[in-house]
Amino acid sequence: MHVTHLSCSACAASYAPHRLHNLCTQCGKPLLVHYDLERVAATLQQDRLPARPASLWRYREVLPVVQADNIVSLGEGWTPLLHTRRLGEQLGIPQLHIKDESCNPTGSFKARGMALAVSMAKELGVKKLAVPSAGNAAGALAAYAARAGLEAYIFMPRDVPLANRLECERTGAHVSLVDGLITDCGRLVAERKEQEGWFDVSTLKEPYRLEGKKTMGYELAEQCGWSLPDVILYPTGGGTGLIGMWKAFDEMERLGWIDARRPRMVSVQAAGCAPIVHAFATGASHGAEIPRPHTLAAGLRVPAAIGDFLMLDILRKSGGTAVSVSDAELLSAVGEIGAAEGLFPAPEGAACLPALKRLLQQGEIKHDERVVLFNTGSGLKYLDVLSGSVSV
Repeated sequence: MHVTHLSCSACAASYAPHRLHNLCTQCGKPLLVHYDLERVAATLQQDRLPARPASLWRYREVLPVVQADNIVSLGEGWTPLLHTRRLGEQLGIPQLHIKDESCNPTGSFKARGMALAVSMAKELGVKKLAVPSAGNAAGALAAYAARAGLEAYIFMPRDVPLANRLECERTGAHVSLVDGLITDCGRLVAERKEQEGWFDVSTLKEPYRLEGKKTMGYELAEQCGWSLPDVILYPTGGGTGLIGMWKAFDEMERLGWIDARRPRMVSVQAAGCAPIVHAFATGASHGAEIPRPHTLAAGLRVPAAIGDFLMLDILRKSGGTAVSVSDAELLSAVGEIGAAEGLFPAPEGAACLPALKRLLQQGEIKHDERVVLFNTGSGLKYLDVLSGSVSV
């Protein structure tokens, strides 16, 4: 709507707006969308937000869709920020909250990114979309592509949770199950996209999913009364949500909505697939690909992330950290959160609880701080995993 240009997150090469883009053609890194925030401020004002739709589209001026009739929506965004008092009492943290992304269409935060990616694909004339996915991104693409009348081609590991496969098939997507990991699925998309005429909407390999994910940052600030929490714990596979929120904080500061203070950002990963944790601990700027990744939390089974350098930079700039937890810990946490608060989190979101416990024990998080955990999806998508009928 008010996009001025796109730029490479690594080499800063500039790209024209309102055109199809994947990665930077000069260095192969993700592109970022930039806005004329002075023009944005003329109509996007804090005191007028309560009268706007209770969806991510309330922040329309900092989203890239130009024509309103190109918006593809299922009611995504404006998920609850829940004050988890009972869980907080158990841990001795009076100001503990969970941002519950399971309330999104298709049951996960992936709906935010795909709403923007599909809307922009529609606006730019794309007819066929393809994605490699560990599960929830596939379901979201299938749903939004169906809503838009576009074709979706999905590549998923064969051991993906059953709910993810079924929702893709039932919403009309072309589903291919792959004997391998999400990286193997990604290679297949890359090899075939030119011949098949697909536009690749892989994580950070097109610039607009990030714009949908960043609205979590806008919502969090608004729900917190424009005073950001002290700490955010976020489960990271590809890491688009963490990167998107950081972008949102920067935009809001430039709009004059928040000050320069930032939360300490914590990347939470599974012990069997923790490239960001290893890179952070060793001072590396990029993560090394995990050779034999394993975890029951499908969304965390990402052996290498193209945006790893962005995540690591954010963790260090914010004074945050990266923590890995075992499958036993994250599965136990599903029940702990459920029993205390009545939520049924996905294993990825539940992983934030044992990470929080560890950081409290180590003194890296104080009991009087405001802490937000992100539950990125619904446990209903993982019934086969949580019932013990799937092993990874």
